[in-house]
Amino acid sequence: MNTKSEQMIIWATRASVAVAFSLLILKLYAWFATGSLGILAALVDSLLDLGASVINMFAVRYALEPADEEHRFGHGKAEALAGLGQSLFIASSAIFLVIYTVERLLNPQLIASPEVGSWVMLISMALTLILVIYQRRVVAVTGSIAIKADSLHYSADLVTNAGILIGLGLYYFGWLYSDPIIALLIGLYIFKCAAEIGYESIQLLLDRELPKEEQERIRELAAVTEGVIEVHDVRTRQSGQTKFIQLHLVMDGHLSLFEAHQLSDKVETVLRQSFPNADIIIHQDPHTEVLSTD
Repeated sequence: MNTKSEQMIIWATRASVAVAFSLLILKLYAWFATGSLGILAALVDSLLDLGASVINMFAVRYALEPADEEHRFGHGKAEALAGLGQSLFIASSAIFLVIYTVERLLNPQLIASPEVGSWVMLISMALTLILVIYQRRVVAVTGSIAIKADSLHYSADLVTNAGILIGLGLYYFGWLYSDPIIALLIGLYIFKCAAEIGYESIQLLLDRELPKEEQERIRELAAVTEGVIEVHDVRTRQSGQTKFIQLHLVMDGHLSLFEAHQLSDKVETVLRQSFPNADIIIHQDPHTEVLSTD
């Protein structure tokens, strides 16, 4: 990878895989030591994290491949496809977890060595928090949708681990049903996060417009450029890191083709300062033509 942002995205995916694998080993040990259903829920979630992170790593590398003759708009939608696959995988496992938890509510079991589970959850939360902070820094710099989805998932893990700690604490003080109830809530929360990731991925595949504030920013930057009379028909979408921007500029109809082209280049330069990875297409409309249609 050549650019700094691409390198940051690749390292973020590697960090995600490393953390997910470490958490999986820790929680596997804690589950064998305690038999806690809450920790089993966290173990299943970490297994999903590892699978999703590996898929994400390969999908992101493919999405960063430059455009070729068969994919003239690049490979950016591979990120959205990976996110959609993650959401389906996570949702199906959340449903399994909820069904298993209901069975444990009907047939409660004792937990061995809850203190071991508590320490593992604390270590897991520390590792996850470090990863989330790093991922959010990468998203702030690159705007990667895949890393954003991964960060959302690990942020949910923080809530999951905190819930398990609460369940173990309540169990320690004598509430036998705290462990399966917390696990049930975690399963429902995981399903909610899967639905959010899936919705975001589908919207990207359907070429949803960029956020309203970014659309307004594009109009403002183009409109304030000297020589631009009006900006209209702004259309936007995003594929991977690349934002696609199309707009019409109304300018003096008496400008020569060379002058009109220079003005368009000036607007493109201004836009690229705020949207450095954008693919920008500008259509030039002469003002005299606008007047004639009024």
